[in-house]
Amino acid sequence: MTKTIRPGRLASGRPTMNDVARVAGVGLKTVSRVVNGEPRVSPETTKKVRDAIEQLGFRRHEGARVLRQGSTACIGMVLEDLGDPFYSALTWAVEQVARDNSFLVFTGSSQEDPAQERELAQAFCARRVDGLVVVPASDDHRYLEAEIAAGVVTVFVDRPAQHINADAVLADNAGGVRTGVTHLLDHGHRRIGFFGDAPEIFTAAERLRGYRETLTAAGISYDESLVAMGHPTPASVREALDRFFAGPDPATALFTGNNRATVAALRDLATRQMPARPALVGFDDFELADLLEPAVTVVAQDPAALGRTAAELLFRRLAGEHGPAQTIELSTRLIPRGSGEVRR
Repeated sequence: MTKTIRPGRLASGRPTMNDVARVAGVGLKTVSRVVNGEPRVSPETTKKVRDAIEQLGFRRHEGARVLRQGSTACIGMVLEDLGDPFYSALTWAVEQVARDNSFLVFTGSSQEDPAQERELAQAFCARRVDGLVVVPASDDHRYLEAEIAAGVVTVFVDRPAQHINADAVLADNAGGVRTGVTHLLDHGHRRIGFFGDAPEIFTAAERLRGYRETLTAAGISYDESLVAMGHPTPASVREALDRFFAGPDPATALFTGNNRATVAALRDLATRQMPARPALVGFDDFELADLLEPAVTVVAQDPAALGRTAAELLFRRLAGEHGPAQTIELSTRLIPRGSGEVRR
C-alpha cells in the first residue's frame, strides 16, 4: 500500500523545530532565535525559517516556553453568564486589551454559583495563567490568597472581592440609581416601585441603597411593599407588580434594577389593562430599548469600559506596577427616551 504525504506535511506527525531547521537548511539555534523573536539573524535567513514554518505548519510548544520563560501569555476570565449581552461586551473589551498585549483569554461562566466560580478560577490557575479577571459570585475569596501570593495577578470587575484585599473596577451603582429615581421624582412620582436582583449580590444591594437614600433625601418614607428583590422570572415579576399596583395608593412609577428585570417588567406590563401606564426607568441599557413605544429610559453603565479598565489595570500589574489595591469606580449616565418622562 502506498502512503501519500501532502505537500508541506510530515508523515511522522506534528512538525518540530528540527524539521524546520532541516527544511530551511539552518541550525536548530537559528530556528529558536527566529521563533522567539531574538536578534542576530539576517533578514534572508529569517525569511527561510518563516517559509519553512509556513510550509510545515509548525507551532511552537507552549509548555516548553512556559518552563523556559515562566509565563503562559494567558489570562483567565470568570464571568456570571456569557449569554448576557452585558458580559459579552465586557469580555470583548478584555480580549481586545489582551490581544494588544499578545495574550490569550480563557473564559468560563460561573452561573452565579460560588462553587463553580472557585472551580473555574482554580482550574485556570492550575493551567498557570498569568492573571485572572473575575466577576465574583462567591462571598469569600480567600481561596485565591495562595495563587495571588504566588504571582497570579487578579482584578475583580463589576463586584469587589470579599475577605481579601484586591484590585476592583466597579460601576457607580448607588449613584446611578439616585440619578434615575431623582428623574422620576422630578416628574411628580412619589410612589416608585423597585424591583432588584437577589440582595446578596453586591450590585443589587448597592442599587437598593441608592433607591432608599434618594427617597430619604426627598422626605419620602421607605415602603417595603414597593420593593421586591430576587432573580427576575415571569412569576416573580408578576407577583411584585400585582403588589405594587394594588390598594388605594398604587405605584405610579417603576425602577428596575437590571436589564433582565426591565425586560421582564415590560413583558408583564404589556399584558395588563391599566388606566395609566406607569413611568419606568431601568438600570442597564439593552438592545432595542430605543425602538419600543415608548422607548425605555435607562441608567446606562459601560460594560466595555469596565472590561477595558480592568484589563489595563491587570496588565499594568503584570508589567510591574506595585502599590496598594485599587478600587476604580466608573460613572453611569441617564438616557431619557420617553418611558421615564411619563408624568404623574
